[in-house]
Amino acid sequence: MTGTAVSANGLWNCVDNTQSVAACRYRPAGRILRGMGTKSRETIYGASVRASAERAAEARKAADQLACEAWNKRMLGFQGPAQPSPALGDALNAGYLYLEVKCLGCNTHQTVALNIVRRPKATPIHELDRYMRCKDCSQVRGYPNCSP
Repeated sequence: MTGTAVSANGLWNCVDNTQSVAACRYRPAGRILRGMGTKSRETIYGASVRASAERAAEARKAADQLACEAWNKRMLGFQGPAQPSPALGDALNAGYLYLEVKCLGCNTHQTVALNIVRRPKATPIHELDRYMRCKDCSQVRGYPNCSP
């Protein structure tokens, strides 16, 4: 049976699913919205979410740069303390690709590329010093050759 009926309170009720949306009181909302063609959440919120993520990435990079600069100044100006130091991943994110290491045994300087260091990115830079030693001092002291 098709058609519409008027209820006791004067509102229209659908007898079948082919009636217009305005006349239906009990039709599920999902079917109504799907027929209307609403905007997706990506259209509504996508630009603001991407802009917020970009600002957050820029803020993280700026914070990482400041932490690395503070550590560098502390190490150059006061010769330490090495702790706390930025993490390996933070230094890479800030754009610092190399670490200059001074051997305490013979005062030689070496430069180590941070992107080839085989340690987790959460490793603090000051923890790398125990793995860094020059080849000559390693042979004199009997240490095995160690790669960063």
